Amino acid sequence: MNAVVNFFTSAAMRWLLLALAIVFPFVAAGEYQIYVMAMAFIWAIAVYGMNIITGYCGQLNLAHGGFFAIGAYAVAILTVDYAWPFWPAFLVAGLFGAVFGFLVGLVSLRLKEHYFAIFTLCVGFIIYILIEKSEALTHGTLGIINIAPPEGFGLVDFTRTIPFYYLVLAFLVLAVWLTRRISESLLGRTFRAIRISDDLAQSLGINLMRNKVLAFVLSTVYAAFAGGLYAGVVRFIGPAEADILHTFDMIAYLLVGGIGTLMGPILGTLIITWLTQMLQSFEEYRMIIFGPMLVLLVIFFPKGIVGSFLAWRGRRAARNAPAVRRESRVAGDSAATRPATREEARDNA
Repeated sequence: MNAVVNFFTSAAMRWLLLALAIVFPFVAAGEYQIYVMAMAFIWAIAVYGMNIITGYCGQLNLAHGGFFAIGAYAVAILTVDYAWPFWPAFLVAGLFGAVFGFLVGLVSLRLKEHYFAIFTLCVGFIIYILIEKSEALTHGTLGIINIAPPEGFGLVDFTRTIPFYYLVLAFLVLAVWLTRRISESLLGRTFRAIRISDDLAQSLGINLMRNKVLAFVLSTVYAAFAGGLYAGVVRFIGPAEADILHTFDMIAYLLVGGIGTLMGPILGTLIITWLTQMLQSFEEYRMIIFGPMLVLLVIFFPKGIVGSFLAWRGRRAARNAPAVRRESRVAGDSAATRPATREEARDNA
């Protein structure tokens, strides 16, 4: 049992999941399933960004979907209106995410808890309105079509489903790797100290504002890059990409998988994405179906699937610790009372 538990929380599990993702196109029923999985990976990248600011740092950013839209529109405007190639536009999308994230974070993070959440909710609505009304820049309600796809190389054509799937998978792997490095670093421990208590963090000499803004910028860069990839695959975007519902969808993905965990964002995103696909015939009743599911999840698994599993593992380890100590003490007592062997007597002499 211990071996099974350790496997599900080890690097071997992550390598197994990567292997399954690599072989998925060869076992999928058709290109549509591959496309759905690629889209789930794109949303998972954005959810990893939300996990940094909300899961690790404890700040609920309700404008996250707006920064996703900023990245998508940066790629769309630069490739369609200014004839830029995709990759330079993609890098600029990440830069825009960082700049706007810094400006918004500098103002909003002076607020705490629900005041911060309400402020960022307003920011999300402002982004949506600006995109919808700025016809000269964003084409307004008409949206932008014929967005340039990622340029391939050699025989690799990213306009085809399978090559694009592996491109998105590579970016997702990079996002998970960076998140893991952040989580295990001093910076990640700093974020978690802020999540626990601002006063505790300050007593440890942590600069609250600087670290909160850094977490906010990192999260918006993730979202902007995800939005840029999204624009490159769908090749048409409109103001709906900045809808606040996208932010709530990402919160749901994070809650289902496990907030503040490494594998929670990808697990929650995949579960809800494929459940949505299986319940397409009930699209009109989507919220009626998912609403009670989320309520039950919050009641019985408040830390999400991965978080609840890790909490169970911690409780199990705590229960087993006294038994292990008793066994060690008994073994030590036995060694002390048994007669010394000839080799031990010689060593003692």
